[in-house]
Amino acid sequence: MEFRLLADDAVSGTRLDAALAKAVPVFSRNRIKDLILTGAVAINGRLATDPSHKLKLGDDVLLIAPEPVDAEPAPENIPLDILYEDDALIVINKPVGMVVHPAPGSPSGTLVNALLYHCGDSLKGIGGVKRPGIVHRLDKDTSGVMVAAKTAAAHNHLALQFADHGRTGPLHRAYIAFAWGRTQQARGTVEAALGRDPANRLKQAVRADGREAITHYAVEARYGDEGWDITRLRCELETGRTHQIRVHMAHIGFPLVADPLYATGFVTKSNRLPEPLKTIVSGLGRQALHAAELGFEHPVTGEEMQFEAPLPPDLAAFEAALEPFDRAFMS
Repeated sequence: MEFRLLADDAVSGTRLDAALAKAVPVFSRNRIKDLILTGAVAINGRLATDPSHKLKLGDDVLLIAPEPVDAEPAPENIPLDILYEDDALIVINKPVGMVVHPAPGSPSGTLVNALLYHCGDSLKGIGGVKRPGIVHRLDKDTSGVMVAAKTAAAHNHLALQFADHGRTGPLHRAYIAFAWGRTQQARGTVEAALGRDPANRLKQAVRADGREAITHYAVEARYGDEGWDITRLRCELETGRTHQIRVHMAHIGFPLVADPLYATGFVTKSNRLPEPLKTIVSGLGRQALHAAELGFEHPVTGEEMQFEAPLPPDLAAFEAALEPFDRAFMS
C-alpha cells in the first residue's frame, strides 16, 4: 500500500508525521509515527525515521505501508435479546454500550462476537471477515432493533434493501429521540450533507462536500417548565449516515439530550432541570436515542416483517420522569 505526498506551501514546515496523518486519514497519527520509526517512509528517495522532521517545499514523501490484515473475531458467550430468528436471519434488540463489530479500541465484546458464538461457524465469512452477518449498524450507545444475516444470500438481499433506504422497497426504520428545545413545527425534514468534522475526527458535520443525508422527524410529545423544554421525536431515515440523527437535530438547534458529542453546549440547561430529571439526565451517559422499529422484506419468503423494541430502562425512566411536565397535560 503506497501513498505519495509532494510538499506544497501548505505542508512546508509541517512535521512529517502530522503531514502524513492529514494526507492519509486511513491511518491515525500514532500509526503513522510507528510506520516512520520502522522505516516505511522515504523523503526524496532517502529513508526518513524522524517523525518530527520538518518538511521543505518540494519534498517528495513516499509511505509504503503493509497491507492491513483483518483479525478474525472470536466467538464469545454474550447474552443476546433475540426478537426473532430463523435459518436466514436473526433480529436482536441491541443494548446500550455494545459495539456492533470489532474495531480499534473495541476488539472484543461486540455484537459480532456474540453472533459468532450463538450462530456457530456457519456465520463466518458472511459479508466479510470482521463483520460477518452485519448489514447495518447502530452507534455503541444507541439501543434498539438490528437484523443480521445468517447466509450469504440473505446478506446480499438485506444489504440491497438497506442501500435503497426504503425509497423503492419495504425497508423501514424509526427512532425515538429526546431533544432539547421546542420545535416550531410538528413535523419536518432535515436535508443536509454529512462528512467527517475536520476539527474532530470523532464527529460528523454538515458539509457542502459531504454525502447526501435526509432525516424526517415528527413531534410525539412536548415537555417543559420554566427555563427548559424537551421534545420527544420520531425520526425516520431516508439515508443511513454515521451519527445522522444526532448531527441533523443539532444542526437545526435541537441536539439530543445527554449527547456527549453534539450537545455539549446544553450542560447548563441540564442543571436547570428539576429532580429527579436532573439526576437521570446526568446519569444517562449517552445520547437519548433508541432504534424503536425496523421493517424489511424477508430475503427468503418475501414476507414484509416488522419488529419493535420498547424503550430501554434508562430512557423509560427518563420518560416517566418527564410525564408530569407534559405540555398537553399542563395546559
